[in-house]
Amino acid sequence: MLTDQFGRNINYLRLAIVDRCNLRCTYCMPEKGLAWINQKELITDEEMLRICTIFTEMGVNKIRITGGEPFVRKNSIELLQNISQLDGLTDLSITTNGLLTEQYIPQLKKFGIKSINLSLDTLDEERFFKITRRKSFDKVMKTLDSLLQHNIAVKINTVVMEDQNIDDIIPLIKLTKERPIDVRFIEEMPFNGGTHSLSLKWNFVQILNHIKAHFPEIQKIEDPKNSTSYNYNIPGFSGNIGIIAAYTRSFCGTCNRLRLTPSGILKTCLYEGTGVNLKDEIRMGKTNEELKNIIINSVQNKPKDGWEAQKSSLTASQIHQSMATIGG
Repeated sequence: MLTDQFGRNINYLRLAIVDRCNLRCTYCMPEKGLAWINQKELITDEEMLRICTIFTEMGVNKIRITGGEPFVRKNSIELLQNISQLDGLTDLSITTNGLLTEQYIPQLKKFGIKSINLSLDTLDEERFFKITRRKSFDKVMKTLDSLLQHNIAVKINTVVMEDQNIDDIIPLIKLTKERPIDVRFIEEMPFNGGTHSLSLKWNFVQILNHIKAHFPEIQKIEDPKNSTSYNYNIPGFSGNIGIIAAYTRSFCGTCNRLRLTPSGILKTCLYEGTGVNLKDEIRMGKTNEELKNIIINSVQNKPKDGWEAQKSSLTASQIHQSMATIGG
């Protein structure tokens, strides 16, 4: 088991398999997109599978596939199938925007994928276009319906943005009344590609107070171990509500996660500006044992929390990079 200097067991890898995305969300990137990573600089399928094998041998039993948008990557479904077969892996999940996902749902079910995080910031088609700059709302909703029909657990991830989707908070909560959907409201973060100024008004406290004003009967429920969200239930509702303090970072003390970017950089914290490039180490001929020692050293230097990580290594320019380049 990987353990950091604070005694936290590290068993969760967030694996970004691509930086490209088929949406242009205002809180993530400019309208024209980003300077995408050169194909030669992306981790190959073989390198990714090797890295995942090493991590599972070291006690990582949960891998979440992210991007960018994972299904934009060529042959992503074959890669997912191969990762799903790794010994020691008990939880393989995906974060997706849903545009390309529906066609693969039967296969994902067959691979043993039990949960999907679906990025959805509004239930209004017009607002969806303003936020994502794409007319694809119907595709996302079809994916949501299909996931539920296949009994795959769904968590909706909603970034809360002042003057953009505040009116969607209550309608999204109402989705959980009859359907077993969890909706998680996320504080906006600065990793937006420099597209707009960050508003801190709608933080954890503001979001919770807004919900309580409409649902005073809301109850706090127990948070799962290592949860990034504070979780709640409204009596009589099938699903739950979560709030993720992504910017105020109040959950860092129990962090059990590592991140691998699309270019192969291992990050021990989202707010870490640097990291070791495992892809480059592989291409220099490092053995698996040498790679394991590199990973152990990185984990031992994992910062106490996101504030410490930002203070020690994240530059002013890096804090405005896109989440797509870090790994969502």
